[in-house]
Amino acid sequence: MTRVAILGAGIGAEHLVAYRTLPDAFDVTLIVDQDTARAEALRDGDSFVVADNIATALQDPTIDLIDICLPPHLHVPVTRQALDAGKDVICEKPLATAMADVDRIRQAAHTARRTVYPVFQYRWGPSLAQLRALIAAGLTGQPQTASIETHWSRGADYYAVPWRGTWAGEQGGAVLGHAIHNHDLLTHLMGPVAALSAFTTTRVNPIETEDCAAITFELANGALATSSITLGAAMDETRLRFVFENLTATSGSTPYAPGAAPWSFIARDPARQPEVDAVLAQTPDAPTGFAGFLTAIAQDRAGRPNSAVTLEDGAASVALVTAIYHAARTGERVTLPITPDHPLYEGWQP
Repeated sequence: MTRVAILGAGIGAEHLVAYRTLPDAFDVTLIVDQDTARAEALRDGDSFVVADNIATALQDPTIDLIDICLPPHLHVPVTRQALDAGKDVICEKPLATAMADVDRIRQAAHTARRTVYPVFQYRWGPSLAQLRALIAAGLTGQPQTASIETHWSRGADYYAVPWRGTWAGEQGGAVLGHAIHNHDLLTHLMGPVAALSAFTTTRVNPIETEDCAAITFELANGALATSSITLGAAMDETRLRFVFENLTATSGSTPYAPGAAPWSFIARDPARQPEVDAVLAQTPDAPTGFAGFLTAIAQDRAGRPNSAVTLEDGAASVALVTAIYHAARTGERVTLPITPDHPLYEGWQP
């Protein structure tokens, strides 16, 4: 049994719901939030303790895992503090906002012999399990192209939270806070990015950070992808299309859990559609979102085969955001990986 402390009762509330689905693997014993009433309101027969100071979690010898659901500017320092305290860590996105800080987290994790699990819950859901099954069955062939739409609506109410929309607090805009999960899905399913070009702008809200972007990716395997991002849409919608050599996979428009709703999987050769349909029918149902994310972590902690998100997955995501911001500011085509001599290696804050 892993004893958990959740830091932050905002998105932490969704984490708590997922933990409740895995009572044999996790026991949430502490929730920390400066607004203790907000944390208390999460009770639903739970016996967790509520505190208003992070030190309570760090100093508790019974806590095995710290789940960081705090504003982005706190992710790096609190992750390092948790590792130094001998705790494993789950950290909401972004893990960091500088490759240099990723290196510091990597070193701290190595020294403490502890594990860091960056949060990418979009990877889980029945439709994404089906797509992975099709890839494993050899029915997709090589990646060819992909298109990603992160078209959401964010206005004054969202930015009423003081740290949002600022470089100091949110650490980035729509590229970092909204499209990051979809970009992770791109690399998770089609492979790493070798180079990219990008435009970012602020057109929707009176904020410091970007709320619109257009990005083109060249993957290491030669495939090409585009990403269209806006926070000025009429509603929150995410659309994903992955075109492989032998199959096209197309999502619905579910914004926060794209793998939950049914996708279409169409064979390029109609004669092979029955093979595709047979794999789809045989793929077991799979948990969605945070429940799937935590299931994989539970399997990892039990020493069983798993697909848990790794620290290196988080590092790749930070590298991708670094490259996007550099490309947008310079107009250059930026290649990856991001090495220590890169001008934004120490951070992308302007």
